[in-house]
Amino acid sequence: MSTSMSTPLSELIVSPAPHITSEATVKTAMRDVVIALMPALLLSLYFFRWQAATVIITCVVAAVLSEVVAVKLQNKPNTIDDYSAVLTGLLLAFCLPPGLPLWMAAVGSASAIIVAKHLFGGLGQNIFNPAHVGRAILLASWPVAMTTWKTPIDGVTTATPMAIIKEVGKLEALGETIAANELMAQLPSIWDLFIGNVSGSIGETSALALIIGGIYLLYKGHIEWRIPGAFIGTVFVLTTLVGVTTGKGLWYPAFHLFGGGLMIGAIFMATDWVTSPITKKGRIIFGIGCGLLTTIIRLYGGYPEGVCYSILLMNCCTPLIDRYTKSPIYGGRVKNA
Repeated sequence: MSTSMSTPLSELIVSPAPHITSEATVKTAMRDVVIALMPALLLSLYFFRWQAATVIITCVVAAVLSEVVAVKLQNKPNTIDDYSAVLTGLLLAFCLPPGLPLWMAAVGSASAIIVAKHLFGGLGQNIFNPAHVGRAILLASWPVAMTTWKTPIDGVTTATPMAIIKEVGKLEALGETIAANELMAQLPSIWDLFIGNVSGSIGETSALALIIGGIYLLYKGHIEWRIPGAFIGTVFVLTTLVGVTTGKGLWYPAFHLFGGGLMIGAIFMATDWVTSPITKKGRIIFGIGCGLLTTIIRLYGGYPEGVCYSILLMNCCTPLIDRYTKSPIYGGRVKNA
Protein backbone atom coordinates (compact mmCIF):
# COMPACT_ATOMS: atom_id res chain seq x y z
CA MET A 1 0.00 0.00 0.00
CA SER A 2 1.37 3.40 -0.95
CA THR A 3 0.74 6.60 0.94
CA SER A 4 -0.02 9.99 -0.53
CA MET A 5 2.79 12.51 -0.51
CA SER A 6 0.40 14.93 1.24
CA THR A 7 0.17 12.63 4.27
CA PRO A 8 3.56 12.22 5.99
CA LEU A 9 4.23 8.81 7.48
CA SER A 10 4.74 10.44 10.87
CA GLU A 11 1.05 11.39 10.93
CA LEU A 12 -0.25 7.87 10.31
CA ILE A 13 -1.60 6.13 13.41
CA VAL A 14 -1.37 2.34 13.58
CA SER A 15 -3.49 0.91 16.37
CA PRO A 16 -6.17 -1.72 17.03
CA ALA A 17 -9.84 -0.89 16.39
CA PRO A 18 -11.91 1.10 17.05
CA HIS A 19 -10.29 3.81 14.96
CA ILE A 20 -12.09 6.75 16.56
CA THR A 21 -10.52 10.02 17.55
CA SER A 22 -12.19 12.60 19.75
CA GLU A 23 -11.20 15.58 21.84
CA ALA A 24 -13.50 14.40 24.62
CA THR A 25 -11.92 12.73 27.66
CA VAL A 26 -13.30 11.08 30.76
CA LYS A 27 -12.52 14.27 32.67
CA THR A 28 -14.33 16.61 30.25
CA ALA A 29 -17.31 14.28 29.94
CA MET A 30 -17.72 13.89 33.70
CA ARG A 31 -17.28 17.62 34.16
CA ASP A 32 -20.04 18.31 31.64
CA VAL A 33 -22.42 16.00 33.50
CA VAL A 34 -21.65 17.85 36.72
CA ILE A 35 -22.38 21.12 34.91
CA ALA A 36 -25.67 19.66 33.62
CA LEU A 37 -26.70 18.95 37.21
CA MET A 38 -26.17 22.55 38.33
CA PRO A 39 -29.75 23.74 37.61
CA ALA A 40 -31.12 20.92 39.78
CA LEU A 41 -28.49 21.67 42.43
CA LEU A 42 -29.43 25.34 42.63
CA LEU A 43 -33.16 24.61 42.86
CA SER A 44 -32.58 21.94 45.50
CA LEU A 45 -30.67 24.47 47.61
CA TYR A 46 -33.49 26.99 47.14
CA PHE A 47 -36.26 24.57 48.09
CA PHE A 48 -34.56 22.48 50.80
CA ARG A 49 -31.95 24.97 52.03
CA TRP A 50 -29.32 23.83 54.51
CA GLN A 51 -30.69 20.30 54.85
CA ALA A 52 -29.92 19.70 51.17
CA ALA A 53 -26.54 21.43 51.30
CA THR A 54 -25.21 19.31 54.15
CA VAL A 55 -26.26 16.02 52.52
CA ILE A 56 -24.75 17.04 49.16
CA ILE A 57 -21.44 18.12 50.71
CA THR A 58 -21.24 14.95 52.81
CA CYS A 59 -21.92 12.66 49.83
CA VAL A 60 -19.38 14.36 47.57
CA VAL A 61 -16.65 14.51 50.22
CA ALA A 62 -17.24 10.87 51.26
CA ALA A 63 -17.14 9.74 47.63
CA VAL A 64 -13.87 11.55 46.94
CA LEU A 65 -12.24 10.23 50.14
CA SER A 66 -13.40 6.70 49.34
CA GLU A 67 -11.89 7.04 45.87
CA VAL A 68 -8.56 8.14 47.38
CA VAL A 69 -8.50 5.18 49.76
CA ALA A 70 -9.55 2.67 47.08
CA VAL A 71 -6.92 3.65 44.52
CA LYS A 72 -4.26 3.87 47.24
CA LEU A 73 -4.96 0.35 48.50
CA GLN A 74 -4.84 -1.00 44.94
CA ASN A 75 -1.68 0.95 44.01
CA LYS A 76 -3.52 2.50 41.08
CA PRO A 77 -2.92 5.96 39.59
CA ASN A 78 -4.74 8.85 41.23
CA THR A 79 -8.13 9.38 39.54
CA ILE A 80 -9.52 12.13 41.74
CA ASP A 81 -9.25 14.79 39.04
CA ASP A 82 -11.50 12.96 36.54
CA TYR A 83 -14.68 14.10 38.37
CA SER A 84 -16.12 10.56 38.44
CA ALA A 85 -16.18 10.36 42.25
CA VAL A 86 -17.62 13.88 42.50
CA LEU A 87 -20.35 12.92 40.03
CA THR A 88 -21.20 9.71 41.91
CA GLY A 89 -21.48 11.57 45.21
CA LEU A 90 -23.61 14.30 43.64
CA LEU A 91 -25.99 11.85 41.94
CA LEU A 92 -26.38 9.84 45.14
CA ALA A 93 -27.14 12.99 47.14
CA PHE A 94 -29.81 13.91 44.60
CA CYS A 95 -31.50 10.56 45.29
CA LEU A 96 -31.61 11.02 49.08
CA PRO A 97 -34.20 12.77 51.24
CA PRO A 98 -33.23 16.13 52.73
CA GLY A 99 -32.43 15.84 56.40
CA LEU A 100 -31.04 12.30 56.11
CA PRO A 101 -28.50 11.67 58.90
CA LEU A 102 -25.12 12.64 57.48
CA TRP A 103 -23.40 9.45 58.58
CA MET A 104 -25.91 7.48 56.49
CA ALA A 105 -25.17 9.68 53.48
CA ALA A 106 -21.45 9.01 53.99
CA VAL A 107 -22.05 5.24 54.18
CA GLY A 108 -24.04 5.40 50.95
CA SER A 109 -21.27 7.26 49.12
CA ALA A 110 -18.58 4.91 50.39
CA SER A 111 -20.67 1.93 49.30
CA ALA A 112 -21.20 3.42 45.84
CA ILE A 113 -17.47 3.96 45.30
CA ILE A 114 -15.99 0.90 47.00
CA VAL A 115 -18.67 -1.76 46.45
CA ALA A 116 -20.26 -0.78 43.15
CA LYS A 117 -17.18 0.68 41.46
CA HIS A 118 -13.83 -0.57 42.73
CA LEU A 119 -14.82 -4.13 43.66
CA PHE A 120 -15.63 -4.55 39.98
CA GLY A 121 -12.28 -3.15 38.86
CA GLY A 122 -12.80 0.60 38.90
CA LEU A 123 -14.07 3.16 36.42
CA GLY A 124 -15.35 1.59 33.20
CA GLN A 125 -15.65 -1.93 34.60
CA ASN A 126 -18.64 -1.65 36.95
CA ILE A 127 -21.82 -3.35 35.79
CA PHE A 128 -24.23 -1.40 38.01
CA ASN A 129 -24.78 2.33 38.33
CA PRO A 130 -22.77 3.19 41.49
CA ALA A 131 -25.08 5.93 42.76
CA HIS A 132 -28.12 3.67 42.55
CA VAL A 133 -26.25 0.86 44.29
CA GLY A 134 -25.50 3.28 47.12
CA ARG A 135 -29.14 4.27 47.32
CA ALA A 136 -30.33 0.65 47.24
CA ILE A 137 -27.97 -0.25 50.10
CA LEU A 138 -29.24 2.66 52.19
CA LEU A 139 -32.87 1.85 51.43
CA ALA A 140 -32.41 -1.79 52.43
CA SER A 141 -30.50 -0.85 55.59
CA TRP A 142 -32.47 2.17 56.88
CA PRO A 143 -35.87 2.18 55.13
CA VAL A 144 -37.56 4.55 57.59
CA ALA A 145 -34.90 7.26 57.29
CA MET A 146 -34.83 6.83 53.51
CA THR A 147 -38.59 7.33 53.22
CA THR A 148 -38.99 10.30 55.55
CA TRP A 149 -39.59 13.37 53.42
CA LYS A 150 -39.65 17.10 54.06
CA THR A 151 -41.69 19.83 52.40
CA PRO A 152 -39.75 22.58 50.61
CA ILE A 153 -38.84 25.74 52.52
CA ASP A 154 -40.44 24.91 55.89
CA GLY A 155 -39.14 21.33 56.16
CA VAL A 156 -42.30 19.74 57.58
CA THR A 157 -42.46 15.95 57.33
CA THR A 158 -44.94 14.87 54.67
CA ALA A 159 -45.64 12.28 51.98
CA THR A 160 -44.31 12.56 48.44
CA PRO A 161 -46.71 12.89 45.47
CA MET A 162 -45.89 9.33 44.37
CA ALA A 163 -46.60 8.00 47.85
CA ILE A 164 -49.97 9.79 47.87
CA ILE A 165 -50.88 8.35 44.47
CA LYS A 166 -49.90 4.88 45.70
CA GLU A 167 -52.09 5.23 48.79
CA VAL A 168 -54.99 6.56 46.72
CA GLY A 169 -54.81 3.44 44.57
CA LYS A 170 -54.95 1.21 47.64
CA LEU A 171 -57.99 3.08 49.03
CA GLU A 172 -59.78 2.88 45.69
CA ALA A 173 -59.15 -0.87 45.52
CA LEU A 174 -60.77 -1.20 48.95
CA GLY A 175 -63.75 0.91 47.87
CA GLU A 176 -62.84 3.78 50.20
CA THR A 177 -63.80 6.47 47.68
CA ILE A 178 -64.30 9.31 50.17
CA ALA A 179 -60.94 8.72 51.86
CA ALA A 180 -59.27 8.48 48.44
CA ASN A 181 -60.77 11.81 47.34
CA GLU A 182 -59.66 13.49 50.57
CA LEU A 183 -56.12 12.23 50.01
CA MET A 184 -56.22 13.39 46.39
CA ALA A 185 -56.83 16.92 47.62
CA GLN A 186 -53.32 16.88 49.11
CA LEU A 187 -51.66 16.46 45.73
CA PRO A 188 -49.68 19.49 44.48
CA SER A 189 -50.42 21.20 41.19
CA ILE A 190 -48.77 20.00 37.98
CA TRP A 191 -46.80 23.27 37.88
CA ASP A 192 -45.39 22.81 41.40
CA LEU A 193 -44.52 19.24 40.46
CA PHE A 194 -42.78 20.41 37.27
CA ILE A 195 -40.61 23.07 38.90
CA GLY A 196 -39.88 21.02 42.02
CA ASN A 197 -41.86 22.76 44.74
CA VAL A 198 -42.86 19.41 46.27
CA SER A 199 -41.53 16.96 48.83
CA GLY A 200 -39.13 14.32 47.60
CA SER A 201 -35.47 13.50 47.14
CA ILE A 202 -33.06 16.43 47.03
CA GLY A 203 -32.35 16.58 43.31
CA GLU A 204 -35.27 14.61 41.87
CA THR A 205 -38.17 16.99 42.40
CA SER A 206 -37.56 19.56 39.64
CA ALA A 207 -38.32 18.05 36.25
CA LEU A 208 -37.65 21.45 34.67
CA ALA A 209 -34.08 21.65 35.99
CA LEU A 210 -33.31 18.06 35.01
CA ILE A 211 -34.68 18.55 31.49
CA ILE A 212 -32.48 21.64 31.07
CA GLY A 213 -29.50 19.53 32.12
CA GLY A 214 -30.52 16.80 29.69
CA ILE A 215 -30.70 19.26 26.80
CA TYR A 216 -27.17 20.41 27.64
CA LEU A 217 -25.89 16.81 27.57
CA LEU A 218 -27.62 16.19 24.24
CA TYR A 219 -26.02 19.35 22.84
CA LYS A 220 -22.58 18.25 24.04
CA GLY A 221 -23.11 14.80 22.57
CA HIS A 222 -22.61 12.89 25.83
CA ILE A 223 -26.02 11.21 25.65
CA GLU A 224 -28.53 10.52 22.90
CA TRP A 225 -32.31 10.44 22.84
CA ARG A 226 -32.92 6.69 22.65
CA ILE A 227 -32.63 5.61 26.29
CA PRO A 228 -34.36 8.60 27.94
CA GLY A 229 -36.91 8.78 25.11
CA ALA A 230 -37.81 5.09 25.32
CA PHE A 231 -37.77 5.15 29.14
CA ILE A 232 -39.98 8.22 29.57
CA GLY A 233 -42.15 7.31 26.58
CA THR A 234 -42.89 3.84 27.92
CA VAL A 235 -43.91 5.18 31.33
CA PHE A 236 -46.09 7.82 29.66
CA VAL A 237 -47.88 5.35 27.37
CA LEU A 238 -48.53 2.78 30.09
CA THR A 239 -49.71 5.27 32.72
CA THR A 240 -51.87 7.05 30.14
CA LEU A 241 -53.60 3.75 29.39
CA VAL A 242 -54.17 3.24 33.10
CA GLY A 243 -55.39 6.81 33.53
CA VAL A 244 -57.83 6.55 30.62
CA THR A 245 -59.20 3.12 31.53
CA THR A 246 -59.71 4.05 35.18
CA GLY A 247 -61.18 7.49 34.49
CA LYS A 248 -58.35 9.41 36.15
CA GLY A 249 -57.56 11.55 33.13
CA LEU A 250 -54.29 13.01 31.85
CA TRP A 251 -53.17 14.33 35.23
CA TYR A 252 -52.29 10.74 36.13
CA PRO A 253 -49.50 10.20 33.57
CA ALA A 254 -48.27 13.76 34.23
CA PHE A 255 -47.68 12.91 37.88
CA HIS A 256 -45.82 9.76 36.90
CA LEU A 257 -43.62 11.72 34.50
CA PHE A 258 -42.75 14.67 36.73
CA GLY A 259 -43.03 13.02 40.15
CA GLY A 260 -40.45 10.75 41.70
CA GLY A 261 -37.11 9.95 40.12
CA LEU A 262 -38.12 9.33 36.51
CA MET A 263 -36.40 12.36 35.00
CA ILE A 264 -33.10 12.03 36.83
CA GLY A 265 -33.14 8.28 36.26
CA ALA A 266 -33.90 8.45 32.55
CA ILE A 267 -31.56 11.36 31.76
CA PHE A 268 -28.61 10.89 34.12
CA MET A 269 -28.66 7.31 35.45
CA ALA A 270 -29.93 5.04 32.69
CA THR A 271 -27.66 6.76 30.15
CA ASP A 272 -24.51 5.89 32.11
CA TRP A 273 -21.95 5.01 29.41
CA VAL A 274 -20.56 1.98 31.23
CA THR A 275 -23.74 0.24 32.32
CA SER A 276 -26.02 0.85 29.29
CA PRO A 277 -26.00 -0.88 25.87
CA ILE A 278 -23.70 0.32 23.10
CA THR A 279 -26.00 -0.42 20.16
CA LYS A 280 -28.81 1.86 19.01
CA LYS A 281 -31.39 -0.91 19.01
CA GLY A 282 -30.12 -2.10 22.38
CA ARG A 283 -30.56 1.34 23.91
CA ILE A 284 -34.20 1.43 22.87
CA ILE A 285 -34.76 -2.04 24.33
CA PHE A 286 -32.98 -0.96 27.51
CA GLY A 287 -35.13 2.18 27.84
CA ILE A 288 -38.36 0.27 27.23
CA GLY A 289 -37.35 -2.32 29.81
CA CYS A 290 -36.63 0.40 32.39
CA GLY A 291 -39.96 2.08 31.71
CA LEU A 292 -41.89 -1.19 31.89
CA LEU A 293 -40.28 -2.23 35.18
CA THR A 294 -40.73 1.23 36.69
CA THR A 295 -44.43 1.23 35.87
CA ILE A 296 -44.96 -2.30 37.20
CA ILE A 297 -43.19 -1.50 40.48
CA ARG A 298 -45.09 1.77 40.90
CA LEU A 299 -48.50 0.27 40.17
CA TYR A 300 -48.23 -3.22 41.65
CA GLY A 301 -45.21 -3.21 43.97
CA GLY A 302 -45.10 -2.26 47.61
CA TYR A 303 -42.83 0.71 46.92
CA PRO A 304 -44.21 3.93 45.34
CA GLU A 305 -41.03 4.50 43.32
CA GLY A 306 -39.43 2.03 40.91
CA VAL A 307 -36.77 3.92 38.93
CA CYS A 308 -33.77 2.82 41.00
CA TYR A 309 -34.50 -0.89 40.92
CA SER A 310 -35.63 -0.87 37.28
CA ILE A 311 -32.30 0.58 36.16
CA LEU A 312 -30.28 -1.83 38.32
CA LEU A 313 -32.24 -4.80 36.94
CA MET A 314 -31.72 -3.64 33.36
CA ASN A 315 -28.00 -3.10 34.08
CA CYS A 316 -27.88 -6.89 34.55
CA CYS A 317 -29.33 -7.33 31.07
CA THR A 318 -26.94 -4.96 29.29
CA PRO A 319 -24.37 -7.60 28.22
CA LEU A 320 -27.16 -9.84 26.89
CA ILE A 321 -28.79 -6.94 25.04
CA ASP A 322 -25.47 -5.99 23.44
CA ARG A 323 -24.83 -9.59 22.45
CA TYR A 324 -28.09 -9.97 20.52
CA THR A 325 -28.27 -6.48 18.99
CA LYS A 326 -24.69 -5.95 17.82
CA SER A 327 -23.95 -6.00 14.09
CA PRO A 328 -22.10 -9.01 12.66
CA ILE A 329 -18.36 -8.65 12.04
CA TYR A 330 -17.64 -7.45 8.52
CA GLY A 331 -17.33 -10.53 6.32
CA GLY A 332 -18.81 -12.79 8.99
CA ARG A 333 -22.14 -14.56 9.20
CA VAL A 334 -25.20 -13.59 11.17
CA LYS A 335 -25.85 -16.25 13.79
CA ASN A 336 -28.65 -18.69 12.84
CA ALA A 337 -28.97 -17.00 9.44
